[in-house]
Amino acid sequence: MTVADEPSPPGPGEALGQGLGQALVAELRSQRAELRESIGALELALASPADQANWRQRVATALVELSGDLRTHVDLTEGPGGLYAELLSASPRLAGEVKHLTREHGEIGGQITALLEVLDSPGQSFSDVRARGTELLGGLVRHRQRGADLVYDAYDIDLGGET
Repeated sequence: MTVADEPSPPGPGEALGQGLGQALVAELRSQRAELRESIGALELALASPADQANWRQRVATALVELSGDLRTHVDLTEGPGGLYAELLSASPRLAGEVKHLTREHGEIGGQITALLEVLDSPGQSFSDVRARGTELLGGLVRHRQRGADLVYDAYDIDLGGET
């Protein structure tokens, strides 16, 4: 075998060994950025002055957007041919972390639904809504980091997500 015949090392964004396809990596990065935007929109809505007439509506709108992006995230990760199926095929040792992240999807979805219901309850204080929203934001940030760590552990790929 000559030097010209040797395979080249993987380039940036390519998985080492058995890896993710470039299309899936691109889709993961794009979706990750969308989810980050939704998280930012909720954070801004919660942080705005609560005595504004449209405060509850702004928070609700941000939650609905976040809910849609979460559904897309779940489809991309848990769906047929999604990230988790690919990952478990390549790195079965990470099954426990995949199970943990999958469970979190349901928990986060439940938190979003509960917060939307709280917003519709006339007796709920702004501070209660903010406390629940802040708890949701913290969970989302931790979930995103665990997901990025999982992909890095399996494929040595940094998803980033701020594109």
